[in-house]
Amino acid sequence: MNSGLKCPECSSENVYHDGSLWVCPDCAHEWNPETADGSSGADESGVRDANGNLLSDGDSVTVIKDLKVKGSSLVVKGGTKVKGIRLVDATDGHNISCKIDGIGAMNLKSEFVKKA
Repeated sequence: MNSGLKCPECSSENVYHDGSLWVCPDCAHEWNPETADGSSGADESGVRDANGNLLSDGDSVTVIKDLKVKGSSLVVKGGTKVKGIRLVDATDGHNISCKIDGIGAMNLKSEFVKKA
């Protein structure tokens, strides 16, 4: 486990590599060492899906869980593929604008989709 890295939160040397991130088992902090300040990357520009992939306008995404449509009895089923998304800056957390077949135009939160 001697990677030469230390946890930026607690300075522990017990860190391990997990996918694209490093994890500290002592304080449960996760970080990407490629970022300049060692932060978790939440302040990086761009919208990321549930798996951490960067999304851009025109991408296709898949809904990962059933979502109730506010104000109606409709449900967007998990596994629904949405094509041609647009990224928007919304204050309510809904940062994807799209059209879903059978439902129409709506906004989604990026944490409930994955890149297709």
